[in-house]
Amino acid sequence: MIKHIIFDFDGTLVDSREVTIKIYNQLAQKYKARQIENIKALLDLPLMERFRTLKVPLFKVPFLVSDITKRYRNSLLNIYMFTGIRELLLELNARGYQLAIISSNSVSNIREVLLQNRLEVIRTVMSSTNIMGKDKVIKKFLTSHQLSLEEVIYVGDEIRDIKACKKIGIKIICVDWGYDPVEMLKMNEPDYIVSSVNDILTILP
Repeated sequence: MIKHIIFDFDGTLVDSREVTIKIYNQLAQKYKARQIENIKALLDLPLMERFRTLKVPLFKVPFLVSDITKRYRNSLLNIYMFTGIRELLLELNARGYQLAIISSNSVSNIREVLLQNRLEVIRTVMSSTNIMGKDKVIKKFLTSHQLSLEEVIYVGDEIRDIKACKKIGIKIICVDWGYDPVEMLKMNEPDYIVSSVNDILTILP
């Protein structure tokens, strides 16, 4: 029986796309990379192919992500939760679920947004500094909370979320309002794909 729900942050709980693109474009010259001009065409590509298209060498990706995360903090007032997300989290908490966030964003950024939205119901926030290493952080979470695979479900919006969950063996709900196009999510066969917060409440009674 599911006891803990882990959420991704950017693209799942908050709409940060415009802020992230703006920050990336500000940093593009520093990394001698291309600016993002057509976000839809870029998102139709696999994650690593996006970096190649933008001329960002893979060894520079961790440094770029770190720089974006630092500048992100200056734009927190422009980061908004998707419609209905706050109510969803409060309802899930009221139903007795334990809520957590595991994201590639920093713990301090996430905590500040939760504070702005008066969401003390999320007690655990963990960060994966390696954008492709989220499975390791999820494993650490499971171990520290002494949870079985059947007691946890993840809610995310990207293919890398699906791959991380499949690698571990936990179920995943993918939202269709995030970063990766729904067609690409379907190709990677998550356990569920939802198009509204009410769909999540149906899956998690």
